[in-house]
Formats: sequence, C-alpha cells, structure tokens
Amino acid sequence: MRDGGCPVAHTDRFHGVYLPTRHTDIAAIAHDTEHFSSKSVIVNDLPVAEIGSFRSPPITSDPPEHQDHRRALLPAFSPKAIEKWVPITRQICNELLDDFSDSGSCDASADYAQHIPVKVIARMIGIPEEDGDLFRQWILDLLEIGPNDLTVGRKAAREVFDYFGEYLKARRKDPRDDIVTYFLEAEVDGQPMDDSQIMGGLFLLLLAGIDTTWSSIGSSFWHLGQHLEDRQRLASDSTSFDAAVEEFLRFYSPVTMARVITEEVEISGTTLCPGQRVLLPFAAANRDTDFMEDAETFQIDREVNRHSAFGLGIHRCLGSNLARMEIKVALEEWFRRIPEFELTDPRVVTWSSGQVRGPRHVPLKW
Repeated sequence: MRDGGCPVAHTDRFHGVYLPTRHTDIAAIAHDTEHFSSKSVIVNDLPVAEIGSFRSPPITSDPPEHQDHRRALLPAFSPKAIEKWVPITRQICNELLDDFSDSGSCDASADYAQHIPVKVIARMIGIPEEDGDLFRQWILDLLEIGPNDLTVGRKAAREVFDYFGEYLKARRKDPRDDIVTYFLEAEVDGQPMDDSQIMGGLFLLLLAGIDTTWSSIGSSFWHLGQHLEDRQRLASDSTSFDAAVEEFLRFYSPVTMARVITEEVEISGTTLCPGQRVLLPFAAANRDTDFMEDAETFQIDREVNRHSAFGLGIHRCLGSNLARMEIKVALEEWFRRIPEFELTDPRVVTWSSGQVRGPRHVPLKW
C-alpha cells in the first residue's frame, strides 16, 4: 500500500477508520494532540459520541490531564523499580519450564508466553495468580471479541472494574507493598488519586501490559523456531539478547492504537474527517524503508534500532522497561534450558485478531 500510491487507506467500517502506512505520517499523528484525541484507543462499533462513559485514563486521556496522570504512574515503572522484578520473573519462567522442558515439545505461546506477563502483573498488583485465567478471558473479550460485539466488550469492562473496585476496598483497609498501595498513596496535581484514576492505571496494566508482552514473546519464539542461525546466535552468545529483543519488538511490533479525529486535517494528500478514527499501525512504521535501512529484513544484531513498537508521542508506553525485561528474561531462561528447538508445523500456528497481533499457538519440539 505504501509503495502503491495509497499512503492513507480508509474504510467505512466502525463508523469510518483511516489507516496511514508511512512512518512520517504515523509519527505526526501520534504527536498531534490538536487534531487527534486518545479518548478511543480501541476501534469498535461504539459511536464516537458515546465514548465518554467508557474512558479510563491515562491511556484514554488528552492534555492537560494526561501529563499529571502519567507522571503519577511513571515511578512505578522506572528502570530501578523494574529491576527488583527480574529475579521474580526468572522464577516464574523456570516454574513454567519445569512443566514441559523434559517432554520434548510444548506450545510456546499457550504453555509459556501467555503466562509470564499475567503472573508478573498479578504479583505486582498483589492478586492471586490463579485469577490469571480471568485476566486472559478479559483480554480476549476486550481486545478480540469486544470490538465486533459490544455486549461482550461492555460485560468484560464491567467485570474488570468490579474486580478492581473490590480490590481497592481491601487495599485501603490493608495496605501492602504492591502497586495498588502505591497508586493509593500517589498524588495527581497535589491531590490523592481518585478511584477513577487508580482504576485507569490498573486497567492500563491489564489492557496494555499483558497481551502486548505475551504477543511479543510468542512472536519471538515463532521466529526462532524457523531460523536456525538466529537460534544459534542466542544460544552461543549471552550478550546478544538485548539487541535481539529490540529487533523482535521492531519486526513483530504487536500494537496498533487508535485516535479520534477532532478537527479536519490533511495527511499525505488525504483529508481526515472529524468524528472518525485513525489507526496508528506501529508495525507498518517500523518496516518503512524510508525511515530505516533494510527495514523489511530481520537483523538479530541490528545496532541502530529506533523503532516505535512502544508507540510515539505522549502515550509512548510507560511500561516499556517492564516489557523489555519480561521478554529478555523469558528468552534467557528458555535458552539456558532448551537451546535447540524448532517449529513443528507452521500450519498449526494461529494468530490473534484485533489491534494486538501475536501468535496464540506456537508448537515447538526439541
């Protein structure tokens, strides 16, 4: 599309949606808060006029309120704050590996990738890990089924807010060393965060901190299961994981976010109409050869990698340090115990639908 004379595509589905394909346009929209609003980051059948009651800041907030919300959450996701979760994540990965490492095969997505961020987030929040199945179902309902079935999406949203609402009540009575207690003690503009702001932060962890990461981990194993040289590189060189993680993120970027057009604006000769939505396909931006040399080629040791897998602009993912850590640790612990493996049958691999793209089944053998 990018090279075929269609830099900005359009569909009448979902009340009108535009799709830019060039890095320069995607970046411009992501940084433009004058013509575009973040009040609807998921494309669904809900008319723009009805979005307000379903917002959950900071992911759906605009300036000026966005800055204060984000600032309150940032310390919990700083490199120093995430460092303490490294040994816990290693423990989680090894507990999962214990279940199948001697069996000679597994589904790297369903048996491994999909559990890691769920368990990490559960421990960060302080909720029972056995509730992970609830989280996975909510993610499926909100991100894959919900956009086409508002009844399912609304039901899942209510269940999420009811769940976290009860948990907030418990934490107020019994503060602990977890992220919920941190939110309860944090301030926005000199005032304690209210329940809607705290719920927004927790909803952000669920919506943006789980599916995106397990999709990235799953895509990494899907790639490695088919590329012997890249497997051998990671198995033989423990210093290569950092660059590899960045290239996995760039080449298999899982996230496409959305914005609502608030004022008429022209992008690459296309007039974008107010009241419709525009998608921000960061995966397309990362493969734009006008922005990055050999962008269509996977290079596991790529040295310069200014990718936008974590988004661009004011809504750049505040959990990027956590995601990078989880992906790196997941790969390191796997290769420490299973250095040789391969994809068994590409036809069995299935992929998610919706705005977060990742493999749901990756059968491997060793």
